[in-house]
Amino acid sequence: MANNSKTKVVTGTVRLSYANVWEPKSINGGAEKYSVSVIISKDDKKTIDAINAAVDAAIEEGLAKFGGKKPNKAAIKLPLRDGDTERDDEAYAGSYFLNANSQTAPQIVDQNVNPILNRSEVYSGVYARVSLTFYAFNSNGNKGVAVGLGNIQKVRDGQPLGNRSSAEDDFGTIEDDFLS
Repeated sequence: MANNSKTKVVTGTVRLSYANVWEPKSINGGAEKYSVSVIISKDDKKTIDAINAAVDAAIEEGLAKFGGKKPNKAAIKLPLRDGDTERDDEAYAGSYFLNANSQTAPQIVDQNVNPILNRSEVYSGVYARVSLTFYAFNSNGNKGVAVGLGNIQKVRDGQPLGNRSSAEDDFGTIEDDFLS
């Protein structure tokens, strides 16, 4: 498992939310992209430290985007955000999160690195490992570090997010309904 770039991170076990990993979607009329919100437990110090180091490396590698000077981190957009203060959502409690996207479809694999072809296997709420690449940007006056979505390895199932109920929750069997 070569990690040849200082700007690449393979996370520990994280949770996926807003998982648009099977079909690209346009957000606010922009280019269609594959995207996911990656929820990282605040207890996962190894992943958080790796992300912070990759952000620093992306700033260094992207100095030209910042006019050749290292910017004050407080003055630019940083990808790692605090779920306790920025989201009113139980799934983000006690966690940091970041949003990653790509114009290229991620490879999605199981624990044995076999491709997952059944789209119902990977969804918002699933636990996974994700490869991420951090890069500097300067676009229309917005400066910061963004995150490219690499590949996804499913670790285990989780409670689906998004307040979607299952058919089992909505309906009893016809025989059950008929008897009542």
